[in-house]
Amino acid sequence: MRRGAITRESVLKALGEHDELGRDAFLAKYGFGEARSYVLVHEGREYDSKAVAGVAHKWGQGRPLAPDEFSGGKDHAAAWLKRVGFQVKAIKDPDWARDEIILACHLVMENNWKGLDTQDSRVVELSALLQLLPIHAEAERNEKFRNSNGVARKTFDIATRHPEYQGKPNGDALDATVLHEFLARPEEMTEAARLIRQGIATGELQSLAPTEEEEFDDDFSAPEGRLLMRRHRARERNKGLRKKKIASVLARGGRLACEACGFDFERVYGERGAGYIECHHVLPLHMAGEGRTKLSDLALICANCHRVIHRRAPWPTPAELRASIEHKHAADRRAAEALARPRRAADEQMPSP
Repeated sequence: MRRGAITRESVLKALGEHDELGRDAFLAKYGFGEARSYVLVHEGREYDSKAVAGVAHKWGQGRPLAPDEFSGGKDHAAAWLKRVGFQVKAIKDPDWARDEIILACHLVMENNWKGLDTQDSRVVELSALLQLLPIHAEAERNEKFRNSNGVARKTFDIATRHPEYQGKPNGDALDATVLHEFLARPEEMTEAARLIRQGIATGELQSLAPTEEEEFDDDFSAPEGRLLMRRHRARERNKGLRKKKIASVLARGGRLACEACGFDFERVYGERGAGYIECHHVLPLHMAGEGRTKLSDLALICANCHRVIHRRAPWPTPAELRASIEHKHAADRRAAEALARPRRAADEQMPSP
């Protein structure tokens, strides 16, 4: 059976059966529960999206999908229904992203690590700002998305995670993580919050599409949030800047080798690797503001070193990564020499033939 291979016609047949049986009987017949994340909206009525998507497989696939064969979320049922032209609406707010928590945590910090009330003008302003952030798709938002009540509640959740709070902590692990980053690096995280606000005000961050790493790879770490990471990656992939950086290196008599490990694509791959190398924006996210990117802000590195740099924050500079590589090689050489000494000693003690 091909999961998700449904048509608009098969969904309409499932909706017809739903209307004929009634909601409770329809859900009971196929073993589904009530929708918890998304509902399908059709002709002014709301339907349990997972149940409808699962039953729609009966036409064309031979049998309905069982509830445990797929999810009702954006990766399965919601995506399938949207693909064949139906409106899908979120029931509950999506989880808070790191960028949103950074802004809320900064507000709590400015309020002496105390939560703020719903009517507070700063909460109202933050609520309006969060609704502008290009993080959550429209289908994931409901009519209460990041309203003042939700924002105020989040500020109290964050406040309860402060080490000096005496009561029971609320919120989740990400709230605590971001709060401790503010406690450890208050100036850097404050600047990150300012840059996110600035990027939304100018429209720069809203125009940046999600990167492949953000969509498919959790192995990239950016404590300052995904929006500043999008801008960072966009600058790294600016073809004009990359060409200018390469030209400046060659004009000084340099070669296109990784500044961290020394890898030279042309030397290894020949003509196929000629002129190829990646560009890395050296400035940390919390320092890279709206100003024009200078060539000195860029480093030429290989794909492997680029990935390792971005893997875990704080990101090392290419020079720091190079020092780490050299230290590892030196340690490996010492270990190899230590293993070789007993063998050499044994060879020296063996009688000559």
